[in-house]
Amino acid sequence: MRARIEQRFAKLKGEGRAAFVPYVMAGDPDQATALAILKALPAAGADLIEVGFPFSDPMAEGPPIQRAAQRALKGGMTLKATLEAIAAFRAADQDTPIVLMGYTNPLVTWGVEAFARDAAAAGVDGMIIVDLPPEEAEPLADALDASDVALIRLATPTTDDRRLPVVVRRTSGFVYYVSVAGVTGVKEADAAAVAPHVERVRRASGLPVAVGFGIRTPERASAIARVADAVVVGSALVDEVAEAVDLNEDVTGRVLSKVEALAKAVRLARQAPI
Repeated sequence: MRARIEQRFAKLKGEGRAAFVPYVMAGDPDQATALAILKALPAAGADLIEVGFPFSDPMAEGPPIQRAAQRALKGGMTLKATLEAIAAFRAADQDTPIVLMGYTNPLVTWGVEAFARDAAAAGVDGMIIVDLPPEEAEPLADALDASDVALIRLATPTTDDRRLPVVVRRTSGFVYYVSVAGVTGVKEADAAAVAPHVERVRRASGLPVAVGFGIRTPERASAIARVADAVVVGSALVDEVAEAVDLNEDVTGRVLSKVEALAKAVRLARQAPI
């Protein structure tokens, strides 16, 4: 339900703070561990959760998330199993919005209308499909509207004033602003550079703006939280999964510790002196 996203942003606006949005890859490093992490994210400080579904050619992703997708696929994770994991999460948590992020091919294979219905039934509130341009998104937008699931689009540093109205048309829930040019997990976001773009996207869309790509540390998350409505962190978290696996450490504990530090930084950002 897109209303779950709207209600969460309205609540946080009333509290005068940005949302913290961790990204996790479904099935990484294995299905049981990934589900345990997913279920524990709200208590660790997640305000919304972005769940990636593994795909063999994740072209918007840098090496960390590419490797996460490969680990998940190797472990047998599928899009069907991703929806099952979200349904298991939703059985115990009716409040935390879930945004599913991924690529067009698996949705076309499933059938966009059927997938929209099945995603909504599982408890998905919004979808980000990174390789689907607005000009080709009408069938998916129609299907998601019919199932009350938000279509969330990406704006980037190269989205100019002429293109922006096209990008935000039929977008709901929030707009995801990609803070750096290129793929995930490579460059760092700069709050001073991001701020005017966030305001521009906010004006064009009338929606909250979440900023992602290039945010790895609590300090960087805090800085972005002062200028954006939400802060998305992904590569830094999947790196924790990879390192914990390599070192034979507790994956869930290590990821949640990182989430807690980032969430605290976002929660307190606007209380701190600038």
